[in-house]
Amino acid sequence: MRRTLSRIDRRWFEQVAAARLTGAEQVLPALSKAANHGKLWIGAAAVLAVAGGPSARRAARRGLGSLALASLTTNVVAKYAVRRARPVSDLVPLVRRPRKTPWTPSFPSGHSASAAAFVTGVALEAPRYGALLAPVAAAVAFSRVYVGVHYPGDVLAGCALGVAAAAVTCHWWPPRAANVREGRTRVGAPALPDGEGLVVVVNSGSGKGVPGRLPAQEHLRLLLPEAEVRAWDGDEDLMAVLDGAVARARELSGALGVCGGDGTVSAAASKAAAAGLPLAVFPGGTLNHFALDAGTATFEDTAHAVRRGEAVRADLARVTDGRGAHVTDFVNTFSIGFYPELVRRREKLEGRIGKWPAAAVSLVRVVRDASPLRIDVNGRPRTLWLLFAGNGRYLPDGLAPSHRPHLDDGMLDVRTVDAEARFARTRLVISALAGALGPSHVFRTERVPRLELGGLTGVGRLAYDGETAPAPESLVLAKSPGALTVYSPAEDLGEIRLQLRTATVAARSALPPRTGS
Repeated sequence: MRRTLSRIDRRWFEQVAAARLTGAEQVLPALSKAANHGKLWIGAAAVLAVAGGPSARRAARRGLGSLALASLTTNVVAKYAVRRARPVSDLVPLVRRPRKTPWTPSFPSGHSASAAAFVTGVALEAPRYGALLAPVAAAVAFSRVYVGVHYPGDVLAGCALGVAAAAVTCHWWPPRAANVREGRTRVGAPALPDGEGLVVVVNSGSGKGVPGRLPAQEHLRLLLPEAEVRAWDGDEDLMAVLDGAVARARELSGALGVCGGDGTVSAAASKAAAAGLPLAVFPGGTLNHFALDAGTATFEDTAHAVRRGEAVRADLARVTDGRGAHVTDFVNTFSIGFYPELVRRREKLEGRIGKWPAAAVSLVRVVRDASPLRIDVNGRPRTLWLLFAGNGRYLPDGLAPSHRPHLDDGMLDVRTVDAEARFARTRLVISALAGALGPSHVFRTERVPRLELGGLTGVGRLAYDGETAPAPESLVLAKSPGALTVYSPAEDLGEIRLQLRTATVAARSALPPRTGS
């Protein structure tokens, strides 16, 4: 069987070598060279990250992570396990051959593995971008036979290995659901044509606008010209600015809007819930976790929902001290222990190496220097490395949660890492790196509607939605089910989003140039 397959492989190689394809001699050798060392795919990832939206950036990160895994497996393990000789390229016209013949074994094709891994990784997060890049990946794979450095079997094996590498990344880093609107509880909200009745508070320090650096305030005025936009630059008290916006929105029988990072969104959500106002979230921060989970990844998504009165219901998590005094609210996550530092380090690295590798590197560094916490959890003394509580169940399980399938499940997603178990730190790191961090004596998960924490004098600070605050002696975390009405389009805008963005850019170009500083 092996000899038969080898003969078929050589026969196919000879047929490709003898083929004369119009225009291929000018394109395929150059494309093959461009893919050396993954340069073509690194460039494609850069374009996706700069020109695309949140899904494109996630696609770029997964694509590069998949490429790295495939390249490592192919060039370090597979090639030297098989050690197949390169084909004799005498039948290939000289104009098609590379100047330097690769010296590494032939099986499998590293270029093909990298191409398939990158495109499959991209497609897992953004199928449309994956479809656009698939023909390029196929051309790169075919070019390796066309220029005479691989047999067809090498290319097919490389492609299979690349697809497998991309699939393996899902074990540690599950893709975000393509349609986050499934599972959301739809509710009615005031339809505000052109934004009339909407009062938006913009955090000037975190607003980003759209590609091309369109300022957030200008972007909002182009999308919703009748909305009232109020800037907060950090000098004033944010709560006072939000109180003024809430009063104005109630006067207009409209809605409260917010543009900023998750900390700003959390503060606005608390005010909106207390006032009974619907909330419009415009993603103006770096990560925009809540906006993504609500289905408003772009300004255009939110503006479309505001115009049509489309919204979803969301829980708000409330934090009080032992005497019942309000401490804060959060829309995403709450944590104590080394988790805040783990998140800070992970987010600093994940833009360069991807979320799971960043989480792994950060975990090793943080656990090495951490000290355990001795606190009471629901009346029971515990010694923990960290405690995490999510406003609703997060996926994936483990220490790198990324998204929620539901916003109003009425539960807190509580995750703890126990410091009392034998070799707890070592077991934690090994399990996390192996992607096997499940419920155990070290790592525990539970879903509860309420959580009581005591003995927090040694904790120092607590973290919530990207913000930090001093920890009191005791805390109670509880859910306020369905407290928020959040504008969210009922369907994926797709081409509508592109049309809105194009119209926004065109409207901006028609405006007179700004003067002064």
